[in-house]
Amino acid sequence: MESQATTISVVIPVFNEAATISPVIERVLRCGFEVEVIVVDDASTDGTRDILSRLSDPRVKCFYHASNRGKGAALRLGFAATSNPYVFVQDADLEYDPRDYAAMIAPMLDGRADMVYGSRFLGGPHRVMFFWHFVANRAVTLLSDMISDLNLTDMETGMKAFVREKLMKLKLSANRFTFEPEITAKAARARWRIYEVPVSYSGRTYEEGKKIGLRDAFAAVAAILYYRFFD
Repeated sequence: MESQATTISVVIPVFNEAATISPVIERVLRCGFEVEVIVVDDASTDGTRDILSRLSDPRVKCFYHASNRGKGAALRLGFAATSNPYVFVQDADLEYDPRDYAAMIAPMLDGRADMVYGSRFLGGPHRVMFFWHFVANRAVTLLSDMISDLNLTDMETGMKAFVREKLMKLKLSANRFTFEPEITAKAARARWRIYEVPVSYSGRTYEEGKKIGLRDAFAAVAAILYYRFFD
């Protein structure tokens, strides 16, 4: 099978996800591809680091921040540690399913895409919740599309994939959740070929550990404008 011959790197930034990090890694290892898993712990305080320190699978490499620096900083460290030709971002909270990698990698394997977004809004199965969170996501994506001249449906998705050769040429600087508008703005500016595919989504409630909120939506708006006009 083609998936068995295709090697991918999966970068998992993690902060305080002791309840989910082990099953996420297990799911990634069973994704159907030959995979290296790069986990970057962003100074967790809930026991996540202890769980990672006990892992023994040679396919999993763990790195640790001494202090909390944010998702973007964790991803930069993870990207630098990858070695395979295709790189995926996987959140550590079970909201995204690694079984969707096969659909996401297809446009890159046949040479059509440099980057693929896994969209929560293109018809894939998803948990129904948080109307205003949905509205904020769509509004931020709309602004990003207007600024970058794209027609994405889900700029803020946590599931993205890249051709590594392209990814390593970008100079990234965002430290926190503003990684999403930064990578979008810079990929558009570099004239990358960008695709979207539908993915499944099992969102969490805030009681279940969801971290992103309204403040992050305002930060994303500021980042969209900054990376378009000032960076």
